[in-house]
Amino acid sequence: MIKFLDLKAINESFEPELTTAISRVLSSGWYLLGTEVKNFERAYGDYIGTSECVGVANGLDALRLIIKAYMEMGFMKNGDEVIVPANTYIASILAITDNHLTPVLVEPDILTYNIDPLKIEEKISEKTKAIMLVHLYGKNAIHEEIQRLANKYNLKIIEDNAQAVGAVSDKGKLTGSLGDASGHSFYPGKNLGALGDAGGITTDDKLLADTIRALANYGSQQKYVNEFCGLNSRLDEIQAAILNVKLKRLEVDTQIRRNIAEEYGKRITNPAIILPTDAFNASKDMSHVWHLFVIRCKERNRLQQYLTENGIQTLIHYPIPPHKQKAYSKWNDDVYPITEKIHNEVLSLPLSPVLTREEINIVIDRINAFS
Repeated sequence: MIKFLDLKAINESFEPELTTAISRVLSSGWYLLGTEVKNFERAYGDYIGTSECVGVANGLDALRLIIKAYMEMGFMKNGDEVIVPANTYIASILAITDNHLTPVLVEPDILTYNIDPLKIEEKISEKTKAIMLVHLYGKNAIHEEIQRLANKYNLKIIEDNAQAVGAVSDKGKLTGSLGDASGHSFYPGKNLGALGDAGGITTDDKLLADTIRALANYGSQQKYVNEFCGLNSRLDEIQAAILNVKLKRLEVDTQIRRNIAEEYGKRITNPAIILPTDAFNASKDMSHVWHLFVIRCKERNRLQQYLTENGIQTLIHYPIPPHKQKAYSKWNDDVYPITEKIHNEVLSLPLSPVLTREEINIVIDRINAFS
């Protein structure tokens, strides 16, 4: 079976550095809020291009804490609205509703799968306080129209950068440094993955970063003195040490992903398959880091079954759109035709830095033979 993502092989490719890093933490006797976390925060902030970086427990918490901090700072209040893509992973939306704000769903562009910049303004109201950009599948979602709207209506741009670490904008800046604040996930399956849950926040706003750092530590900047009603959401020393090792090789691994994406784009020729629009030139396109290689097929379920029978593991990102989830039952009758089309047709192919030449050839051959 060709695995969708062979995490064991990926982590073995970092040995003995990972074992050395873990042993260093174990022998230090210090497991939270220590040197490893500080080193990673500094290194990751430098890499993204922001002055501030705060390590937290996971990517959802990163987004939750950004919004919670803006509320503590008086920029948002209960009932305010946040624009968000209708086809995002549900975590983006959970971060909004968990803070008692209202998500306003906007359809994506069918060609990029990112939020359609030309459909945002009609959804802006006097309650709108932010646009949450999701760089879905690894592709930069920033657009000059989004920046224009943020300036015009005094909106915060919050980036969900869980899938796009290393993606570059047309101005040469990395995602995670393009908006007012950005949430990052280091879930094991991400391009920069820990060995468990982990997340981070990047921003150039020191007051926001200081507020987030306190909120993530029980609302406390000084032990036993609680300024806010906070959370417990901290990046631990072992995960930080692992991420410090992996960050050094991120650019190399990202280029491998781009090269594989381009090979898929050029060699998959089955007319039943709709390829990502930018796959053909993926090796030179710095705006996409190919966290996922997502194709579309009208007979997606039959294609997935066929690939499984031929020893190829695939995943669906994501089978049920947020507005059809039971958790948001009040939206279940709403209609978002582009989002629904995407969710009904998408299929993610195996793609990782450890995918072998033989495996790439098999995936391409099997897809081309599908009928």
